[in-house]
Amino acid sequence: MADFPGEIGAVPIVSGTPPKLAFRIVREETAVNVGPTGIEIAYQRFGDPADPPVLLIMGGNAQMIHWPDGFCSELIARGLHVIRFDNRDAGRSTHFRDAPVPDFAAALNGDFSSASYTLADMADDTVGLLDALDLDSAHLVGQSLGGMIAQTVAIEHPFRVRSLTSISSNTGDPKVGQADLSALASLGKPAEDREGYIDWMVKATRLTASSPGFPFDESTVRATTALAYDRGHDPGAFPRQGISVLAYGDRTEKLKHVKVPTLVLHGSADPSVEGGRATAAAIPGSKLVIFEGMGHNLPRELWCTIANHIADLVHSAEKPA
Repeated sequence: MADFPGEIGAVPIVSGTPPKLAFRIVREETAVNVGPTGIEIAYQRFGDPADPPVLLIMGGNAQMIHWPDGFCSELIARGLHVIRFDNRDAGRSTHFRDAPVPDFAAALNGDFSSASYTLADMADDTVGLLDALDLDSAHLVGQSLGGMIAQTVAIEHPFRVRSLTSISSNTGDPKVGQADLSALASLGKPAEDREGYIDWMVKATRLTASSPGFPFDESTVRATTALAYDRGHDPGAFPRQGISVLAYGDRTEKLKHVKVPTLVLHGSADPSVEGGRATAAAIPGSKLVIFEGMGHNLPRELWCTIANHIADLVHSAEKPA
């Protein structure tokens, strides 16, 4: 593993943060030959490596930088060692640009031949990163597609998971909790140029965010989208990630066998909120928390509360049986 020649990020100071965690400079790194397919994974580590490891798995059309530094800092302040990374086809990890163009119409009819990988492969990537970091297991926190990946790791590699937090996600059941893309359809296709794409993403994010429950932070969305565009914009990546979900199929029955401590978080203003309820119903003993007014995002006003829920789960799971 070597330093990745990218931007240097900084974790902001959080009120009450112990001195050892105050303002640490973190450089991107890359893990090579990860998982069965031998891909590269870009990642960052925050906090004290002696603390329980928490692996943050981001959603579709998003990168590790979409886990806000401030939210990472909230987790660190609660005694957690945070690792965030770019999934395959995201940011500075390996992209599959030469893969077939996904045929969603065929996939919805059961033909997945245009899928170049499935959620199982993305779960293998996640476990491969744990191997590269010499971690026998970790606490997984996934949002949206990241929640699906985290669930799949718990299904396929149960002994690598200490606890599972699924945020704004679903079970893969096509009848429950699926994303409502009708509003986005009104925006047309995303622009290809940098400024046009940023404008499109601001509009798209506004539609899926927590407004009016929480203020919409347009300046942060613009800045994060600009950085994401520069780190590895790939118009074909989101469709490739999306069809991987369909190719893996409904996870409901498999989730019934998940035995790790599980937390399911969702927003009441998220059109896919029933997906959260279905996830909690499928995983035995899981805890469901619905945040009033939260959409398909992580409002700054809830960072502290969400971090508390995650930290409580992690520290509880770390206690000897």
